[in-house]
Amino acid sequence: MERSSNEDHSAIQDSRNRGSRAESAEHAPINWTNMVLFTATPALALTLVPLYGFFYGYDLFEWLFFVFMMGFCGLSITAGYHRMWSHKTYQAHPVLRFLFALGGACALQNDVLHWASDHRRHHQFVDNNDHDPYSAGRGFWFSHIGWILRNYPSGKRDFSNVKDLQRDPIVAWQHKHYLALLLVMNIGLPAFVGLLHGDVIASLLLAGLLRLVLSQHVTWLINSIAHMWGKQTYSDASSARDNPVLALITYGEGYHNFHHTFQWDYRNGVKWWHFDPTKWLIRSLSWVGITSNLKRTHQAKIEAARLRMQYQHATARCDLLQKPEQWRNALEAEYEQFLQLLQQFNEQRQAWYELKSQRFHETLCQLERWEQLQVRDRYRELQFRVKVQKRRWHEMLRNIGNPTPLPA
Repeated sequence: MERSSNEDHSAIQDSRNRGSRAESAEHAPINWTNMVLFTATPALALTLVPLYGFFYGYDLFEWLFFVFMMGFCGLSITAGYHRMWSHKTYQAHPVLRFLFALGGACALQNDVLHWASDHRRHHQFVDNNDHDPYSAGRGFWFSHIGWILRNYPSGKRDFSNVKDLQRDPIVAWQHKHYLALLLVMNIGLPAFVGLLHGDVIASLLLAGLLRLVLSQHVTWLINSIAHMWGKQTYSDASSARDNPVLALITYGEGYHNFHHTFQWDYRNGVKWWHFDPTKWLIRSLSWVGITSNLKRTHQAKIEAARLRMQYQHATARCDLLQKPEQWRNALEAEYEQFLQLLQQFNEQRQAWYELKSQRFHETLCQLERWEQLQVRDRYRELQFRVKVQKRRWHEMLRNIGNPTPLPA
């Protein structure tokens, strides 16, 4: 009885501690700098931009400059802050890193060190309300902008996870001169272009104010909506979702479930037809040597993750529809067979690619050419078998809800 009482007391104490932490988090002190900034700028954009447009108007050049600045800031965050510095999915020439540092300051989303530190912690503790700086588990408002407006314990400054970035001279330079850079990029640059064009105020309102507000909220949509609406295509280990509609306005970042599952891949939209301008930029710059060492996840690993989620959903549907046991057994057998085939295909494809690369560097004898042809034929055979297996698998998934016999 004494042990039981102690356990009860411990459980009550733990509950009180959790409640105390939650209460202190909800009553975290206001960050007045951010509160004023992120309240005033949207209010000014909603009033001044349309008023000036109504009385004076904006010409084509000013709108084109606005679009350019949106893209510059957005891609500096997605390709620079996110995929390069936070996840190190590729390497870039110092000139490109310098431009991304300027664009990131222009986006006014903090310097690289702060941004990458928060983001790495987000991936490490995703959906953990005590440690994830912008956990979606605390609601849309918190994950979108609320986390910035108060000094929550989950968002405390800790650069211990970005020591590699502290050694980057461009990151260190941006961190040291961040305030000056954000003023130059957000006020100085639009004003200068406006002066050359003949309308400083129009340039400041469109390329400065409106662009600032829109580019910030576009990024924050990934923290909020991309963790709430969409499909969990590759994993349900976190709340991250694939949302192709969101990808259209976030430079490809909407394929967020893929990103959280394979965060070291420079792509978010893995299919060639996925709208991912960030991927296209990184890839195209690699053709001229500006980016290099682009990291990609093996296709078989991606397909295996997708297959696991399909199998998981299929078994849940079988339970819901109360399908007979033979359906579940057939589904499991098909799943295991498909996984093994994907593994064989991945190994054979790797062997074939290595031999193709060797052919460009060495003169092969007749015997080696014959062995190479055997590897190629085996690779093509497995490629065909994967296509057939995929058709069988999708046919089985379609038939789960139909009163049809098992596929032969």
